[in-house]
Amino acid sequence: MEAGAVLLLLFALSGTSSTLSFYGDSISFVAPRKTKDETFTVTYYHRQNGRSDCQNQNQNQSLSCEAGVCTNIDKSAVLQTDEDGTGQDRWCQSEGRTTVTFPTNRTTFSLRGSGCCWVSNAEGRTNWTTHAELDLGTRSDTHAINRCPVTTTVSSLRVPQNCFTRVRLLAHDPDGDKVRCRFAADATVPANFDLDETECTLKSTGAVQTGVHVFELMLEDHSTKNIVLTYADGTSVIREPSNETVTPLCEVKLQFSMEVLPPIPNCEAGHVQPMFLSRTPSHGDVLHATVGQTFQLFAEAQAHHATIQDFQVSGPQNMTKEFKDGKSGKAEVTLSWTPQRSDLYRFVPVCFTAETKETQSEMRCVVVLVTQSSITQGKATVHCSTNKMTVVLEKASMPNIDENFLKLRDPSCSLTSNGTHIIGTISFSACGTKFEDKGDFIVFKNEINSFEMPYEVIIRRETVQIDFSCEFPKTISISSYYNLKKSDYIFTESSFGSFGYTFEIFRDSNFTNKVEASAYPVQVKLLEMVYMGIQASSQLPNVTLFVESCKATPDDNPDNAISYELIKNGCLEDETVKVHPSDQKSFNFEVQAFKFTGNYEQVYITCSVILCEPGSPFSRCAQGCLKDPSRRRRRGLRMQTDGHYITQGPLQLVGPAAPRAVADQKDVEKKSDTLAAVNNPPFSSDTRSSGGWRFKEVLTSNISTVVFASAFIVSLVLMAVIVRHYNRRRKVEDCNVLIESDSEN
Repeated sequence: MEAGAVLLLLFALSGTSSTLSFYGDSISFVAPRKTKDETFTVTYYHRQNGRSDCQNQNQNQSLSCEAGVCTNIDKSAVLQTDEDGTGQDRWCQSEGRTTVTFPTNRTTFSLRGSGCCWVSNAEGRTNWTTHAELDLGTRSDTHAINRCPVTTTVSSLRVPQNCFTRVRLLAHDPDGDKVRCRFAADATVPANFDLDETECTLKSTGAVQTGVHVFELMLEDHSTKNIVLTYADGTSVIREPSNETVTPLCEVKLQFSMEVLPPIPNCEAGHVQPMFLSRTPSHGDVLHATVGQTFQLFAEAQAHHATIQDFQVSGPQNMTKEFKDGKSGKAEVTLSWTPQRSDLYRFVPVCFTAETKETQSEMRCVVVLVTQSSITQGKATVHCSTNKMTVVLEKASMPNIDENFLKLRDPSCSLTSNGTHIIGTISFSACGTKFEDKGDFIVFKNEINSFEMPYEVIIRRETVQIDFSCEFPKTISISSYYNLKKSDYIFTESSFGSFGYTFEIFRDSNFTNKVEASAYPVQVKLLEMVYMGIQASSQLPNVTLFVESCKATPDDNPDNAISYELIKNGCLEDETVKVHPSDQKSFNFEVQAFKFTGNYEQVYITCSVILCEPGSPFSRCAQGCLKDPSRRRRRGLRMQTDGHYITQGPLQLVGPAAPRAVADQKDVEKKSDTLAAVNNPPFSSDTRSSGGWRFKEVLTSNISTVVFASAFIVSLVLMAVIVRHYNRRRKVEDCNVLIESDSEN
């Protein structure tokens, strides 16, 4: 990016008005737009966290631009959005809104700020800086300028030292891009903290130090498909999907502090640490609000052995908070906000925690999308069973809706319809269905959304957003609901109807005795044979199952960079994989157990499976193993299904290698015992260890190695002599037989 294309907006904090207890900040953008006078206008919101009186600490902020670049700067008053309601002044948050205008001869927009001082912290950080930079090219897929990732945190995060496991951060991208979180280049990373860059989750790698720690992260978005960015001067560039080696479409800095408190006796959620109950929105949910109408968000939490005093909230200006005590350690909060015209099409981040004197709950964050009119919800009925849910939408309740432009969270899964209803049957472990522990309930949820085609410039269809879920109380056994075991997958496609797959682990090569759900994770030993089977079911009477690929990963993320191919392009890649004969709807195979190098004790297997119609010579099933994937032919109409991924596991590696490995070495160990007896008298204090140890002793002794090698060579010579003798003897006997038969004739 050219230096001349960068705008610098400097926050000049004067004298004692600087934030003396800076807890962190976040920046969120409304998508830039092009005005009639050929300029760009961009609005951004800056939230700052502190200890007390945030409004007065930030009210003297001033902005400055490069001379002649910004033609207009419209800055609203900085308002305090939340503060500690207990009177202890432990935390507060403020938000300010700024709109700037600049010429269109820019390809990027860059925003920077700095100030003093971080709250006293273990890393010794004092001055802070903030930064955001976005690309101003128009995207070929959305026909609009890229929208930046949305993020924020509550003002003050607190967690007992012995209870810290993770902090889930908000990383929502309005364009559906892949968001990567990383520590800022100039950040001081606190000891024993790690960041899952894909999930944007802060984790621990060991015991964390008590005290306040500060975190400085960068959130970056990368397109998931090829797009073209076109700039105002007519130039354009191509961005490849998820290419993290190129400059991101947008990067936004997120800063926050977390206080690690002394240990507490019990880390169980709901004991001292509050846990959220089922009426609370899930982390990462996208909620909808309408301009001029009051939006409400409800959250409920419970702590059986502590008192919830307040809810800490990070939200927009003018959001109100109503707190209520309840019985049995429960408390609830209702957040109310009325979006204004200036909030239209804004993605507003909202985070919240339940607060006690000693600690707080996990942080949950949602995104509120502000629209012009209400989103069409439609009349939906959900039927829940033990492994799937069926949603039925009444067409009459959704006028002006085109059913061909509806999709599930995973667009590879389809909906079916008849004259009156739209129907979807979704497995709890497929089609983007999410599982969540809501404290008192477990929930499986999915959604139906409308979508736009990439080439569409205008649309006349209503926007549809329908959330549906199945909830089960924790008092029932959830082993059959796939909290560990993932085996039932159900899909629908217009040409194939409903079809499904079952992925099982078996106890032996008969493939009849399945490993029961209660036995997951399945414990295996290294080198032990693992028997797995995939079974397809379909509404069509005759279909053929084809397993195109199977790969292993150390977790249930099939896109994990650490993976090992078992089957690829229909070809066996691992030498221990053996496929057993089965019918056309089954695929049974075995593989020798292994583990990934490093600190990994579990293995998941993910396979890509396809169903084909019978008698289709050009289907993927008919092509079989393709060493050269370029020879793969495009599928014809109704010839085969899309490829669907199914996952099984985990396999948990335990104990030493399987007995078969020991048996293979039995003869070698016997020979080593004999040699060891020569070098070590029967009652020597060095002896009486395992055969494997004695064998190592032989190998580490030069004399023993020579003896062993000589004996081995002599054995080979003797074997060759014996084989030759018997061959010659057999030839003589054969000749005698022939001679006798000739003489008789």
